[in-house]
Amino acid sequence: MSQNAQWMQRDLAVLWHPCTQMKDHERLPLIPIRRGDGVWLEDFDGKRYLDAVSSWWVNVFGHGNPRINGRIKEQLESLEHVMLAGFTHAPVVELSERLVQITPAGLNKVFYADNGSSGIEVALKMSHHYWINNDKPAKKRFVTLSNSYHGETVAAMSVGDVALFTDTYKALLLDTIKVPSPDCYLRPEGMGWEEHSRNMFAAMEQTLAEHAHEVAAVIVEPLIQGAGGMRMYHPVYLKLLREACDRYGVHLIHDEIAVGFGRTGTMFACEQAGITPDFLVLSKALTGGYLPMAAVLTTDIVYGAFYDDYATLRAFLHSHTYTGNPLACAAALATLDIFRDDNVIEKNKLLAARMTSATEHLKDHSHVAEVRQTGMALAIEMVKDKPSKTAYPWQERRGLAVYQHALTRGALLRPLGSVVYFLPPYVITPEQIDFLAEVASEGIDIATRESVSVAVQADLYPNHRDPG
Repeated sequence: MSQNAQWMQRDLAVLWHPCTQMKDHERLPLIPIRRGDGVWLEDFDGKRYLDAVSSWWVNVFGHGNPRINGRIKEQLESLEHVMLAGFTHAPVVELSERLVQITPAGLNKVFYADNGSSGIEVALKMSHHYWINNDKPAKKRFVTLSNSYHGETVAAMSVGDVALFTDTYKALLLDTIKVPSPDCYLRPEGMGWEEHSRNMFAAMEQTLAEHAHEVAAVIVEPLIQGAGGMRMYHPVYLKLLREACDRYGVHLIHDEIAVGFGRTGTMFACEQAGITPDFLVLSKALTGGYLPMAAVLTTDIVYGAFYDDYATLRAFLHSHTYTGNPLACAAALATLDIFRDDNVIEKNKLLAARMTSATEHLKDHSHVAEVRQTGMALAIEMVKDKPSKTAYPWQERRGLAVYQHALTRGALLRPLGSVVYFLPPYVITPEQIDFLAEVASEGIDIATRESVSVAVQADLYPNHRDPG
């Protein structure tokens, strides 16, 4: 029995994997990973897979990055953890200073959580509590966009709108207000992204006009709705939203967990609209994909609403055990060093252009409705009928066929339904981008055949070819 098979057996005896129907693994082999190196993941039998999705959108500077490794090792020698209530430490102070420096002006205070969903909970609670402290307790609802995703804890699910993740738990969710997304995939033929996004703002304007008295905040994924299928929209929507939130006295929460740290072509997506949200939630790439951490940045005005004598009970009594963990801070500091020293944003523009050219031919594919891109995020939407953009039935799992084919070629592509996407580490080379485009093209050809079987063989992808 191969080492891969041994680890799979041991795994399936005891593990329950995330975002997975475990019965699938009766036919779909797990891939046990032994080590990572740059853009590559290597299994126990020596097969390599190019990590085209940055291990769920977190790994921006490659696996086993020596600079991040070194900073964590150095920190490990002095302090691994201390509670952040009543105590502090150098890495968390330095990280907070640097986050305040590099984010939009006005975000002067940093609150830490353990992961993205927890960071969203912090922002929602902080906004709600702010209005209580300002004698406006009726402002307790949240406005969110259709097709949005903000995490899997209960409040985070409440402000999301991807049915696959939320429908089962409707009885547990908060009463939120959904507004149609400015998603430009749905724009009328011949209409540009900016015009469509402007037009779609009318629904948000009307919602705030009618409900501002009971709304604490609007929460959005700026520019890219990730788990909703990498749907994208124009920055003008964010500019209009900031102006409207100011007019109606409503907070604006930017969930940049997936899109922050260079993914959209600027360090933070909100920069493209020239705005500052009231809350900026960061995670994922914050630590370079090494350790779980989230940061919620907010303004002096919000902070001041909680600053009072203890007896007033205005304090924000929210905590996580590992808040501000020194090792995670060290990883984040090393990540920010790389951004500072290596001209990452400019280099990414060349890589993004290569992603564009490498996939240009797919725009003419008979079952591709759109190839869309924002910075270092590119998505290819497979459809049953191109002229009408008729989607494939989700039960056919066409994206799974792309995933399976990619594994045989040595690439990790994990589509979102029928959307194949590239969200690679920033250390990817132009030649590796070309390879991913080739693999994706082959997979899309296979997946869009009239009748495609998603059954898999029980072996371990014997046709695997390492592209080098």
